[in-house]
Amino acid sequence: MAMAMALVAPGLQCGGCAAFVSSSARGRLQLKKSFARIVLSPSNSRVHCSVGTETQVQTLWSWAQAQGVQGESIRPSEVTEGLGLLAQRPVGQGDEILSVPETVWINLATVQKSSLGKVTEGLKSWVAIALFLIHETSNSNSKWRPYLDTLPKNLDSPLFWSDEELAELQGTQLLGSVVGYLEFLENEYNKVVEEIMERNTDLFDPAVFTFDAFRWAFGILRSRSFAPLTGEELALVPVADLMNHGVGLDDKNPSWLKKSSGGQIWNIGKSSSNVLTVRASANFQSGEQILMQYGSAKSNADLALDYGFVEPNTESQFGGGIERDSLALSLEISPEDRFIDDKADILEINGFQCSMQFDLPRGQGPSDEMITFLRLSALSGPDSFLLEALFRNEAWGHVSLPVSRDNEEGICTSMLEGLRAALDGYSTTIEEDLEILGQEDLSVRKEIAVVVRLGEKRVMQELQTWFEARLEELDSLEYYAERRLRNLGLMDDGGYMTPWVFNE
Repeated sequence: MAMAMALVAPGLQCGGCAAFVSSSARGRLQLKKSFARIVLSPSNSRVHCSVGTETQVQTLWSWAQAQGVQGESIRPSEVTEGLGLLAQRPVGQGDEILSVPETVWINLATVQKSSLGKVTEGLKSWVAIALFLIHETSNSNSKWRPYLDTLPKNLDSPLFWSDEELAELQGTQLLGSVVGYLEFLENEYNKVVEEIMERNTDLFDPAVFTFDAFRWAFGILRSRSFAPLTGEELALVPVADLMNHGVGLDDKNPSWLKKSSGGQIWNIGKSSSNVLTVRASANFQSGEQILMQYGSAKSNADLALDYGFVEPNTESQFGGGIERDSLALSLEISPEDRFIDDKADILEINGFQCSMQFDLPRGQGPSDEMITFLRLSALSGPDSFLLEALFRNEAWGHVSLPVSRDNEEGICTSMLEGLRAALDGYSTTIEEDLEILGQEDLSVRKEIAVVVRLGEKRVMQELQTWFEARLEELDSLEYYAERRLRNLGLMDDGGYMTPWVFNE
C-alpha cells in the first residue's frame, strides 16, 4: 500500500555531499567584498580546550585573581586536552570550587558599556558579543588580554572544516546541520556588515571584522558557554570555561550556578552583583583534572558541532559512558494527502504537527509516539473512517495501537524503503568505518566524521531490524476491528465470534 508520507532521512535529505559543499561555497561568495575573508587553516586542537604556554596560564590566573576570581582549591594548568583546571586538594562532589564575579564576564552588559555599545543596540545578544570579542581580540590593551590569549585560534567543529574534510560526512545529518549553520552565519554577517559595519568603519576595520573572524567568535561562544549563561543571558566566563568534558559524568546537578555575590566574605563593603559559582560534579583527588558534563542529552553529532569532539562509548573513572549514537528522523505527511486537513486537526489536538522530528538514540528503537504518527500518516482506504469528526478526539488513541494489517504493513515497508535509501547515501559501510577507527594515525576530524556517520548507520540498522521483525508478526497482531468486537462482547478471548442467538 502506498503511503502518503515523506521520510526525511539523511540520504534523502540531500543529493550527496557535493550538493552541500557547492551550495555552501556559493553562499560564501556572496559575502560583502569590502570585508575580505581570511581562510583559517585546519588544526587538530580541540574546540573545548584552550591552548597556551605555562606562562600564559600563570598570567591568566594572576589576572583572574586580581579581578576578584576566587578558587583556592583549583588552578588553571596545561593538560592533555590543552588547558584545564586541576584540583589543588581533595574536592568533594557538590563543593563550590570557583567563583567568578560578573565584572569579569563578557556578556551583553559588557558590550553595552564599551565603545561598541551604541552601534550594537538592538542586535541579537550573541551577535553583539561576537563583534565585541573580535574587537577585543584585536586590541592589545584589552582588559581581557590574558584571557583572550588563551582562547584557541583554530576550532575542530565541522563549521571550520575544508570541503575535503566535509566530504567525510557524506550522507549524515551533521553535514546538513553544518551547511545550515554556515548559511545562517553568512546571512547574519552580511546583515551586520550592511547595517552596522559599513556605516561605522571607524569602529569596524574590514581587515579585522572578516567573516572568518565572525565565524570564529560564533564558535568560541557556542563551545564555551553553558547554562544558565546562555540565550539572552549568554556570557563568556574566564577560567570557568576551562573545565573540560568528563565521560560518564551526569548533569543532574549543574556545574555552573549563577547567584548574587552579596554576603560573600570577599564582597564585604562592595555592592552586590551576580557571580558564577562552579561546583564539582564528582569527587576529585589533589592533582586530578576537574571535569564537567557538557550535556548528557547531546548526541555525538551535537558534541561535534558544538565542541569539536565526539565521545566513544567507553568506561571512565566515573562509570560507563552515555549512549551518544543517535538519529534525528524527520517525518512529514505529504501536503498532497487527500486527508491532510483531517490528519492535521488530529495532530494539533494532540500537540503534534504534520512535520515532526523524532530523536532516536541507539538501542531504544522507535518511540510509541513515532509509531502512532506513522499509523495516522498512513490512514487511507477503509481505515480512513477513523478520521471522521465522530472519532476526532479519540483518533490518536485508536491509532496508538495497530489499526489494520494493511496500515501496519504500509508503515513498515515505507520505513524500510526510506532507511535503505538513506544507508545508500553513505560512502562507507559499518564494517569499513570500524576498520578506519582502528587506525593509529587517525586525525581528530576524521575520527569525528567516522564516529558520527557510524552512529547514524547503527541506529538505522536497528530500525531496519525492528521494522523487518514487525513485518514477520503482522498476522499475530490484534487490529482495531478485533479490539472493537472484543470490547462489545462479540468476540471471546480465543478470538472466536460469540453466538448471535442466545440460548433460551
